[in-house]
Amino acid sequence: MNRYDVLVTGGGIAGVSVGYELASDRSVCLLEMEATLAFHTTGRSAAAFLESYGGPIIRQLTVSSRSFFESPPEGFDGPLMTSRPLLWLGPVGADGDIRALEAEVKPLVPSVRLVDPDEALEINPILRREYLELGLLEPGAMELDVSALHQGYVRGLRQRGGAINTSSGVVGLSSVDGMWRAVTRNGDEYEAPVVVNASGAWGDEVAALAGVAPVGLHPLRRTLFMVGAPDGMHVADLPLTGDVGGTFYVKPEGGAQYLCSPADETPSPPCDAKVDELDVAQAIDRIRAATILEARHVRSSWAGLRTFTADRSPIACYEPGSDGFFWLVGQGGYGIQTAPALARVAAALVRHDDLPRDVADRGLEAGHMHRDRLGDKTEPTSH
Repeated sequence: MNRYDVLVTGGGIAGVSVGYELASDRSVCLLEMEATLAFHTTGRSAAAFLESYGGPIIRQLTVSSRSFFESPPEGFDGPLMTSRPLLWLGPVGADGDIRALEAEVKPLVPSVRLVDPDEALEINPILRREYLELGLLEPGAMELDVSALHQGYVRGLRQRGGAINTSSGVVGLSSVDGMWRAVTRNGDEYEAPVVVNASGAWGDEVAALAGVAPVGLHPLRRTLFMVGAPDGMHVADLPLTGDVGGTFYVKPEGGAQYLCSPADETPSPPCDAKVDELDVAQAIDRIRAATILEARHVRSSWAGLRTFTADRSPIACYEPGSDGFFWLVGQGGYGIQTAPALARVAAALVRHDDLPRDVADRGLEAGHMHRDRLGDKTEPTSH
């Protein structure tokens, strides 16, 4: 029997970051079902740091993560982020949506500002002038190095004495005399008084193994693909640009191509997500209507799962009535940009400590992270 203070299920960004934080004062073992870490959602991220993205809880966690990305601790290869401003587009008839977004995010992100169509076209010359009525610029948005972030947490977890076991999917999980016992697919057994369920789309399935009621996780498929930039145009310094209604976004990748997405949210079971070509075709139509990107040839495409709770905010709490079972799930599409702050919050709650002061000062409370806040809600709100 392998005994630890904490078992963490899942080797994506949530699992390795909370494992890193907890390993500073206790023994940690991380169990990953795949042969490699970050195989699913983490490894398929669009890699952006957007403080105007998501609801209030997400924005509090994102803003509280900026200092980590700007000055990462020793062991993280830097820089972890580089400048990539964000331009939200309000098409004709949607200026009210842009103004509402500005009013909502400005208290935490005072740098955002409205831009008229002419200025928006100066900022991003791939836009079609007739498409746009109003824009919102987030000048402090950044592009993240997801691999460097994830690998930094992995190295740090190991340096702090943590164990990481791949090909170790949990198939049995039971509580015996105050200890959780996990049995993996290959027959290994592990014990710890605390289990942190950071299993992403599989979070409810891991809970079922433990006899814990599901929180109602909703894996939603997101499609991404690469196309060439307009001939003769160097786009490396242009902003990430997205429709405020959530119908598409485009982001320069290097100087000669674009990462594109229809910003789709197609319900899916937990799985190795695959591309639906219809989603790609719909995205191309939307992108052509708003920009001069022709997107005649898709260079590559992939899909990933973004797993949400009903209110689209993460859960980080102990399961009531089930001692030692801790949820860390529901990060949705915000798991990378919120990871540093959310890992510190989750580690504090695992230890029964107060929330980190910087996060609490931005209005986050422990109750905001509890599953009880969902009440009877089961279906995710629209994005």
